[in-house]
Amino acid sequence: MKFTIRRKELLQSIQDVTSVISSKTVIPILSGLKIDVHANHIVLTGSNSDITIQRTIPNIVDEEEIITKMEKGSIVLPVPQFPEIISKLPEDIVDITVGENYKTVISSGTAVFTLYGQNSEEYPVIQHQQVEPHFSYHIKQLKSIIKQTVFAVSSMETRPVLTGINVIIKEKEITFTATDSHRLAMRTSRLEDSSIDEANIVIPGKSMQELQKVLDEKLETVQIAILNNQIVFFTDHLFFSSRLLSGNYPDTSRLIPNNSETKIQIYTRDFIQTIERAALLSNREQNNVIDLETKENNNIQISGKMQEVGEVTEQLPAISVEGNELKISFSSKYMLDSLKAMDHETVIINFTGAMRPFVIKTPDDESILQLILPVKTF
Repeated sequence: MKFTIRRKELLQSIQDVTSVISSKTVIPILSGLKIDVHANHIVLTGSNSDITIQRTIPNIVDEEEIITKMEKGSIVLPVPQFPEIISKLPEDIVDITVGENYKTVISSGTAVFTLYGQNSEEYPVIQHQQVEPHFSYHIKQLKSIIKQTVFAVSSMETRPVLTGINVIIKEKEITFTATDSHRLAMRTSRLEDSSIDEANIVIPGKSMQELQKVLDEKLETVQIAILNNQIVFFTDHLFFSSRLLSGNYPDTSRLIPNNSETKIQIYTRDFIQTIERAALLSNREQNNVIDLETKENNNIQISGKMQEVGEVTEQLPAISVEGNELKISFSSKYMLDSLKAMDHETVIINFTGAMRPFVIKTPDDESILQLILPVKTF
């Protein structure tokens, strides 16, 4: 096996697939990076048995030759050594040749490295050619949805199902929900031309974070297939599969209040900056809890207090404040995560009392919803 390739293209694909490779895998061969050389392309594969990522590099891109001198073959090379070598090579052209006993010579300019690879026959077989997509999805929209929900998954393994994003397909609508039982993030959108009518699955949050990194926004859509215990995403040059989490995801719809006693509309950026300042003097061991209080003339007051250190109070003009007077405490971290995920100039916050969950939305988009549980301090 041998090939000559431009270093930039090789390095980008290596970085995409090696992000999931772990030395702690129970399958030793998965601690390496698999390379397959075909007649007119090469395929790089990385896996940790939960997530598998494949990148295909064609030999010609935009009528420009990327790979030359190709001889078919397959090998598994050690990680992190192989990626580190490629990243440090002195020239843009890389020659890779595999000889007897999988001895691999990597050369570029005056630099020559030798690595000892492994037989790829022990590597798990990935049958992605046989996967038929159930629907396609706009890549920019999918990446936006991941950003708006994945931060709310639980980091605690005591309830494994909450470490994932619940995806429900029903009546031509797809809903993504994440919660750690203290906050909730939900995003809904229409689903066109789907061959699957209903689905209720849980995708690990870590898988969605990795998918967000490797999806190329230059492409318009990604194909998606839901299988028995995994979900698959693929484009012309990317194959991404993830196992699904087992267990019943809680019914979160009952957590969302239908009414509000106090409604605040405010400029998102100003609100974020005020909360960040208040969080400087709040208890970091308790999620930086701060207080919000409505004041006269459409003002709100944000304050933080740190015992034996100091306190801060700041008034902020809102666009509007409607309903009952309110004094409430909440995690500044949770609020900042939600506001930054909204990505909108203004937000509307509906409160149902000092000890009830409150909902954050944007004025003109009902498809995105954030919910946060307050903290009892009064």
